[in-house]
Amino acid sequence: MFRRRLTAMVCSVAALGLLATGCGGSDSGGSAAEKKTGEVTFWSFVKGSDKVAEAFNRTHPDIKVNFETVPSGQEYYSKLSNAVKAGTVPDVAVVEYPQLPEFATQGKLESLDGTLGSLVDKHFPQSTRKLVQLGGRTWGVPRDAAPLMLYYRNDFFKTHKIDVPKTWAEYRNMTTRVKKADPKARGGVLYTDNPGLLSALTWQAGSQWFSTKKDAWKVSLDDAPSRKVADFWGDLARKDLVSSLSSLDPFWTSVQQNRTVAYVCASWCAGAQQATVTDQKGKWSVAPVPTWDGKPASAMYGGSSFVVPKGAKNRGAAAEFIKWITTDPAGMKAWVSSGTSSMFPADPGLVPVTKSAFPTDYFGGQDVYAVGSKSYDAVVPGWTWGPVMGTTNTAIIDQLPKVAEGNVKLSDVLTGAQKATVKDIQHRGMTLAP
Repeated sequence: MFRRRLTAMVCSVAALGLLATGCGGSDSGGSAAEKKTGEVTFWSFVKGSDKVAEAFNRTHPDIKVNFETVPSGQEYYSKLSNAVKAGTVPDVAVVEYPQLPEFATQGKLESLDGTLGSLVDKHFPQSTRKLVQLGGRTWGVPRDAAPLMLYYRNDFFKTHKIDVPKTWAEYRNMTTRVKKADPKARGGVLYTDNPGLLSALTWQAGSQWFSTKKDAWKVSLDDAPSRKVADFWGDLARKDLVSSLSSLDPFWTSVQQNRTVAYVCASWCAGAQQATVTDQKGKWSVAPVPTWDGKPASAMYGGSSFVVPKGAKNRGAAAEFIKWITTDPAGMKAWVSSGTSSMFPADPGLVPVTKSAFPTDYFGGQDVYAVGSKSYDAVVPGWTWGPVMGTTNTAIIDQLPKVAEGNVKLSDVLTGAQKATVKDIQHRGMTLAP
């Protein structure tokens, strides 16, 4: 039923004149879909994409990938949307997990059922497959996962005899002790410009912001698990036990200046920190993210997939390229061939490839991939991103800076985002579950 509804939603959007292409949703078939030769245009903002394209071209003489770098963030997604409308799409494009349902429900992606659907079913765990499968169809192939981990300054913790927290109650106690030990230091961060960590923490707590019921969307941004998380982090921010900072330069500056000595992030932060805060080599360790009851539970903060935009001219060759860069050991090796990437493959079988390329000296010889693997295994299943995440995220970001000021409760921010999301879904002609 939801599969039919997804097609209906695509048709309704097309009828409003917002799509340049007609409705549909299945692979088009024919020679264009079957051909596995020729040129492929590849759009990506992911670091290393140029090297990956070069490596593919060296080993696949029948296909030539032409890589084009694109901006990240909303500017990129607007560019991709406009390309679909104009009929000037690339053959392969990167789409992050939160944005994928919006592109699928608006009819901007080719279904990959006939080319890569079985590949997704075979290589990826259910919690990750659900991020790229919607309405009974496969719309993307996962590239990386982003399991949560706790990063902490082991020297600071040892000096002040602070235990690494295993529960969120212990985490609160840790933040109190950190501030007492050094009034300028904090044991966590509530980002003011990025809702990704907040959504991951609610996911870990058992929330399901979005789900589908028959032919309708159900929205639950302010359900009980989400409010529990919001009350917890909002209280930490109001009491100045965690910093309220931008996730960009201000955050990394706080790490460099010893003002952030612990924080929750995803697996990709290991490489980012090693490249950004080079002089703290050996001072940091990673641990499983705290949980509410002490039992393993995790979620993902970030992650991306590769898609074939609606109207792509060389879908067959595009599928071959996507398969190589997401599930082939040689393709995964190409992603981490340069730099200090701590990319965590969405395909668990490829973890040894990326692990072997990541130096361990920054984290004192610790196997950060072992921690990441346990976190990935513990990702709570059932999470689905919604069809208007641009609206959802904007509603949250607009209010986040006010939380630390005490003017707004974080739980009320989620309630406001709930209302904005529901309104936009209705505006786009989609059905809401009661």
